[in-house]
Amino acid sequence: MSRSELHVLWVAAVLASATTSVALAKDYGLGRPATPAEIAEWDIDVRPDGQGLPRGRGSVAEGQVLYDEQCASCHGTFGEGGPHMALAGGVGSLKTATPMRTIGSKLNYATTLFDYIYRAMPFHAPKSLTIDQTYAVSAYVLHLNDILPADAVLDQDSLPKVVMPNRDGYTRDHGMGSVNGKPDVHNTLCMKSCEKTVEITSQLPPGFTEQVYGDVSKHFRRYSAFPGAGEAGGSASAQEKSAGGKSQGLQLAQQHGCMACHGLANRIVGPGFSEIAARYQGQADARTMLMDKLVKGGAGNWGAVPMPPQTAVPETDRQLLVEWILRGVPE
Repeated sequence: MSRSELHVLWVAAVLASATTSVALAKDYGLGRPATPAEIAEWDIDVRPDGQGLPRGRGSVAEGQVLYDEQCASCHGTFGEGGPHMALAGGVGSLKTATPMRTIGSKLNYATTLFDYIYRAMPFHAPKSLTIDQTYAVSAYVLHLNDILPADAVLDQDSLPKVVMPNRDGYTRDHGMGSVNGKPDVHNTLCMKSCEKTVEITSQLPPGFTEQVYGDVSKHFRRYSAFPGAGEAGGSASAQEKSAGGKSQGLQLAQQHGCMACHGLANRIVGPGFSEIAARYQGQADARTMLMDKLVKGGAGNWGAVPMPPQTAVPETDRQLLVEWILRGVPE
């Protein structure tokens, strides 16, 4: 190839690169660049080796207080399980005929426990725990599994050093759902006789997502705008009217995760809101008693499962929720 031909190829490559750069830089009018603060809100993942762990500390003793307040209602007083999965016990059972999958028996890295609690727990108010509180609850759950002593303190240096009983128990030699299944990570791309249609064999009941989570767009409002919400078009009151004409009380119950444990009329973990309204109808001190129950939590009135304190819910919202319940839970 001559020098002139090489020169032509070089010019062509430069022009192609410039064209690609312009195309990549083109603004299509969708979204906006994320701010450093917004990125930091999402960048909270913790890796097995501890990379990503924030600075902080928490003790087993501190974690016990938090666990009793925020976790025991779903996972049992000693992690034995309740409406939701057991957290303690079952170490060494995974290879038996009756495997018990818990934090102690299944997880292979303790850092995974911190990561999940910090991003997803407690169920009714995820991401409401501070960093120190998350270290404390993690320490207490590990203590319930006899992995840490009662006087242990966890921080960003000590947590990655915790050796879980199932550290070497994970394998990729079989399918995710069955030991007899085909390993997903070893699959090859389907090139012939592939499935052309997908048959849906089950689905969530109608209205399930709305009942449990409410208006899903509200879960993301602080990060980006949705059409018809806030600055993307329409006032807050206009959006409330567009939410199917639902009452403010129902919207607050969905917004604050109350519907995860209470149905409108049916019992889930706790009683249905209509049941509560019927029991306290006409009772002079009902308003004060229910407000106190939301702040302090408690158990015994509707069964053995305790309700954790709902201090993450603003006081004005707690007042509106109580008024809504005592009015008979209008939809």
